[in-house]
Amino acid sequence: MLGPVILAASRSDRMRRLISAAPVTKQVVDRFIPGEDVDDIVPVVRELADHGLELTMDVVGEDITNPAQAAAARDAYLELVDRLKPLELGTRAEMSVKLSMFGQALEGGHELALSNVRPVVEAAAEIGTTVTLDAEDHTTLDSMFAIHEELRKDFPETGCVIQAYLFRTEADARRLAESGSRVRLVKGAYKEPASVAYQDKHEIDRAYVRILRTLMEGEGYPMIGSHDPRLIAIGQELAHHAGRKLDEYEFQMLYGIRTDEHLRLAAEGHRMRVYTAYGTDWYGYFMRRLAEKPANLRFFARSMLTKG
Repeated sequence: MLGPVILAASRSDRMRRLISAAPVTKQVVDRFIPGEDVDDIVPVVRELADHGLELTMDVVGEDITNPAQAAAARDAYLELVDRLKPLELGTRAEMSVKLSMFGQALEGGHELALSNVRPVVEAAAEIGTTVTLDAEDHTTLDSMFAIHEELRKDFPETGCVIQAYLFRTEADARRLAESGSRVRLVKGAYKEPASVAYQDKHEIDRAYVRILRTLMEGEGYPMIGSHDPRLIAIGQELAHHAGRKLDEYEFQMLYGIRTDEHLRLAAEGHRMRVYTAYGTDWYGYFMRRLAEKPANLRFFARSMLTKG
């Protein structure tokens, strides 16, 4: 039951100041966010790739209050593309973007976000890779899906994320599976009301399996975003029953969580992509990681008690 409390804290300026000031925080944050700028992240990209892993990179930050900040977020991703180019990793190193960073919540935000994200998608395509649009809270999803559909007209490999805990997602999955899209399925990490989302873990897990079956049996490319051993095993079974080859779906997990499992899946021949975030505006991302998994919270609390 701590998850909703932590998610509420992720929007609290007071909690942000308190946690940011704790002496141990940087040490713990580094487990999930391996750097603050692109110079920090390039060696991480090389190391993960050398171990047979793939990556999707996220420049963290969501609280955009003016168009200049949105443009700066765009430029940060363009810098990332520029630094990835000489590595020649192609789709082994893609990018994930939150449209809130590109100005989605501002006045005229839908068009602003589209105009800011398009150059990033274009630049990614020029170096042989692609972009996935992350899902945020339910109020932003119609805009995200519309932008996704628009970008796919010119860049059909553009991916998107759907969240199993939302009631709407089964219908979204059927539409996306028929369109042949790249779709990452996650459980969901935002505080959502009972009017739009399942609140019970078992209900969320059941919805996840139903949706994943739809994606596996469809025409698209499923991306299984989960650290849950049971769901990973079910994903493998569903892929097998759907007749999918190992390169026709992939697993995705967060940097710093179940690292041994990353390597195990890659060694078995699966495509295993590590969601790797970096940047200075880490607070919201970090708090959602704590909310998603009790073990993460225990790790942080233990560190605060022993190192603070």
